[in-house]
Amino acid sequence: MSDQFDPDLRDAVQFHGHLCTGLTLGYRVAKAALRELKADRPHDEELVAVVENDSCAVDAIQFITGATFGKGNLIFRDYGKHVYTFYNRATGKGVRISENYRGFENDARYPELKKRQDAGEDVSREMDQFKMEKTAAILRADEKEFLNIEPVAAHPPAEAKIRASVRCAQCGERFMESRGRVKGGKIVCIPCFERI
Repeated sequence: MSDQFDPDLRDAVQFHGHLCTGLTLGYRVAKAALRELKADRPHDEELVAVVENDSCAVDAIQFITGATFGKGNLIFRDYGKHVYTFYNRATGKGVRISENYRGFENDARYPELKKRQDAGEDVSREMDQFKMEKTAAILRADEKEFLNIEPVAAHPPAEAKIRASVRCAQCGERFMESRGRVKGGKIVCIPCFERI
């Protein structure tokens, strides 16, 4: 990776495993959020990130902001949207950032490459080149060209709670008590509950 990149981006690439459009988008979103909230990468749960997809962007957001599932300050909502909401618990401020990048849909090459790929043609080299061009474009683009940033009036989500664990009466594995289900009069985990 080039030395011209910000050290945070280089480290995020190492964390994620490769440079791609999603990671680059997440990097730009995370940097914008920290700036807008006047926050540094916190040590604990001071910053909360609510992500509306499970794309590569979320790895950059985790790495740059320090929000993680384990600390309970990375919240996933499976809406499939490049929308990210951040809260600074110390100040009570929040910001919602949505992606507005038109680089894929406004480029006639992408639908053609996708069509050929879906037909079984090996277009991996062309697709990789296309994606690297878009990654570079995201890195150099003016933030206003591809991100909508707006303040959020809502309060941050409550801090994560440590919940008791119980053993599943069927498989014997421990699980979070609040996720338990009743099957045949016994407390079981969700997978055992859903198993016929």
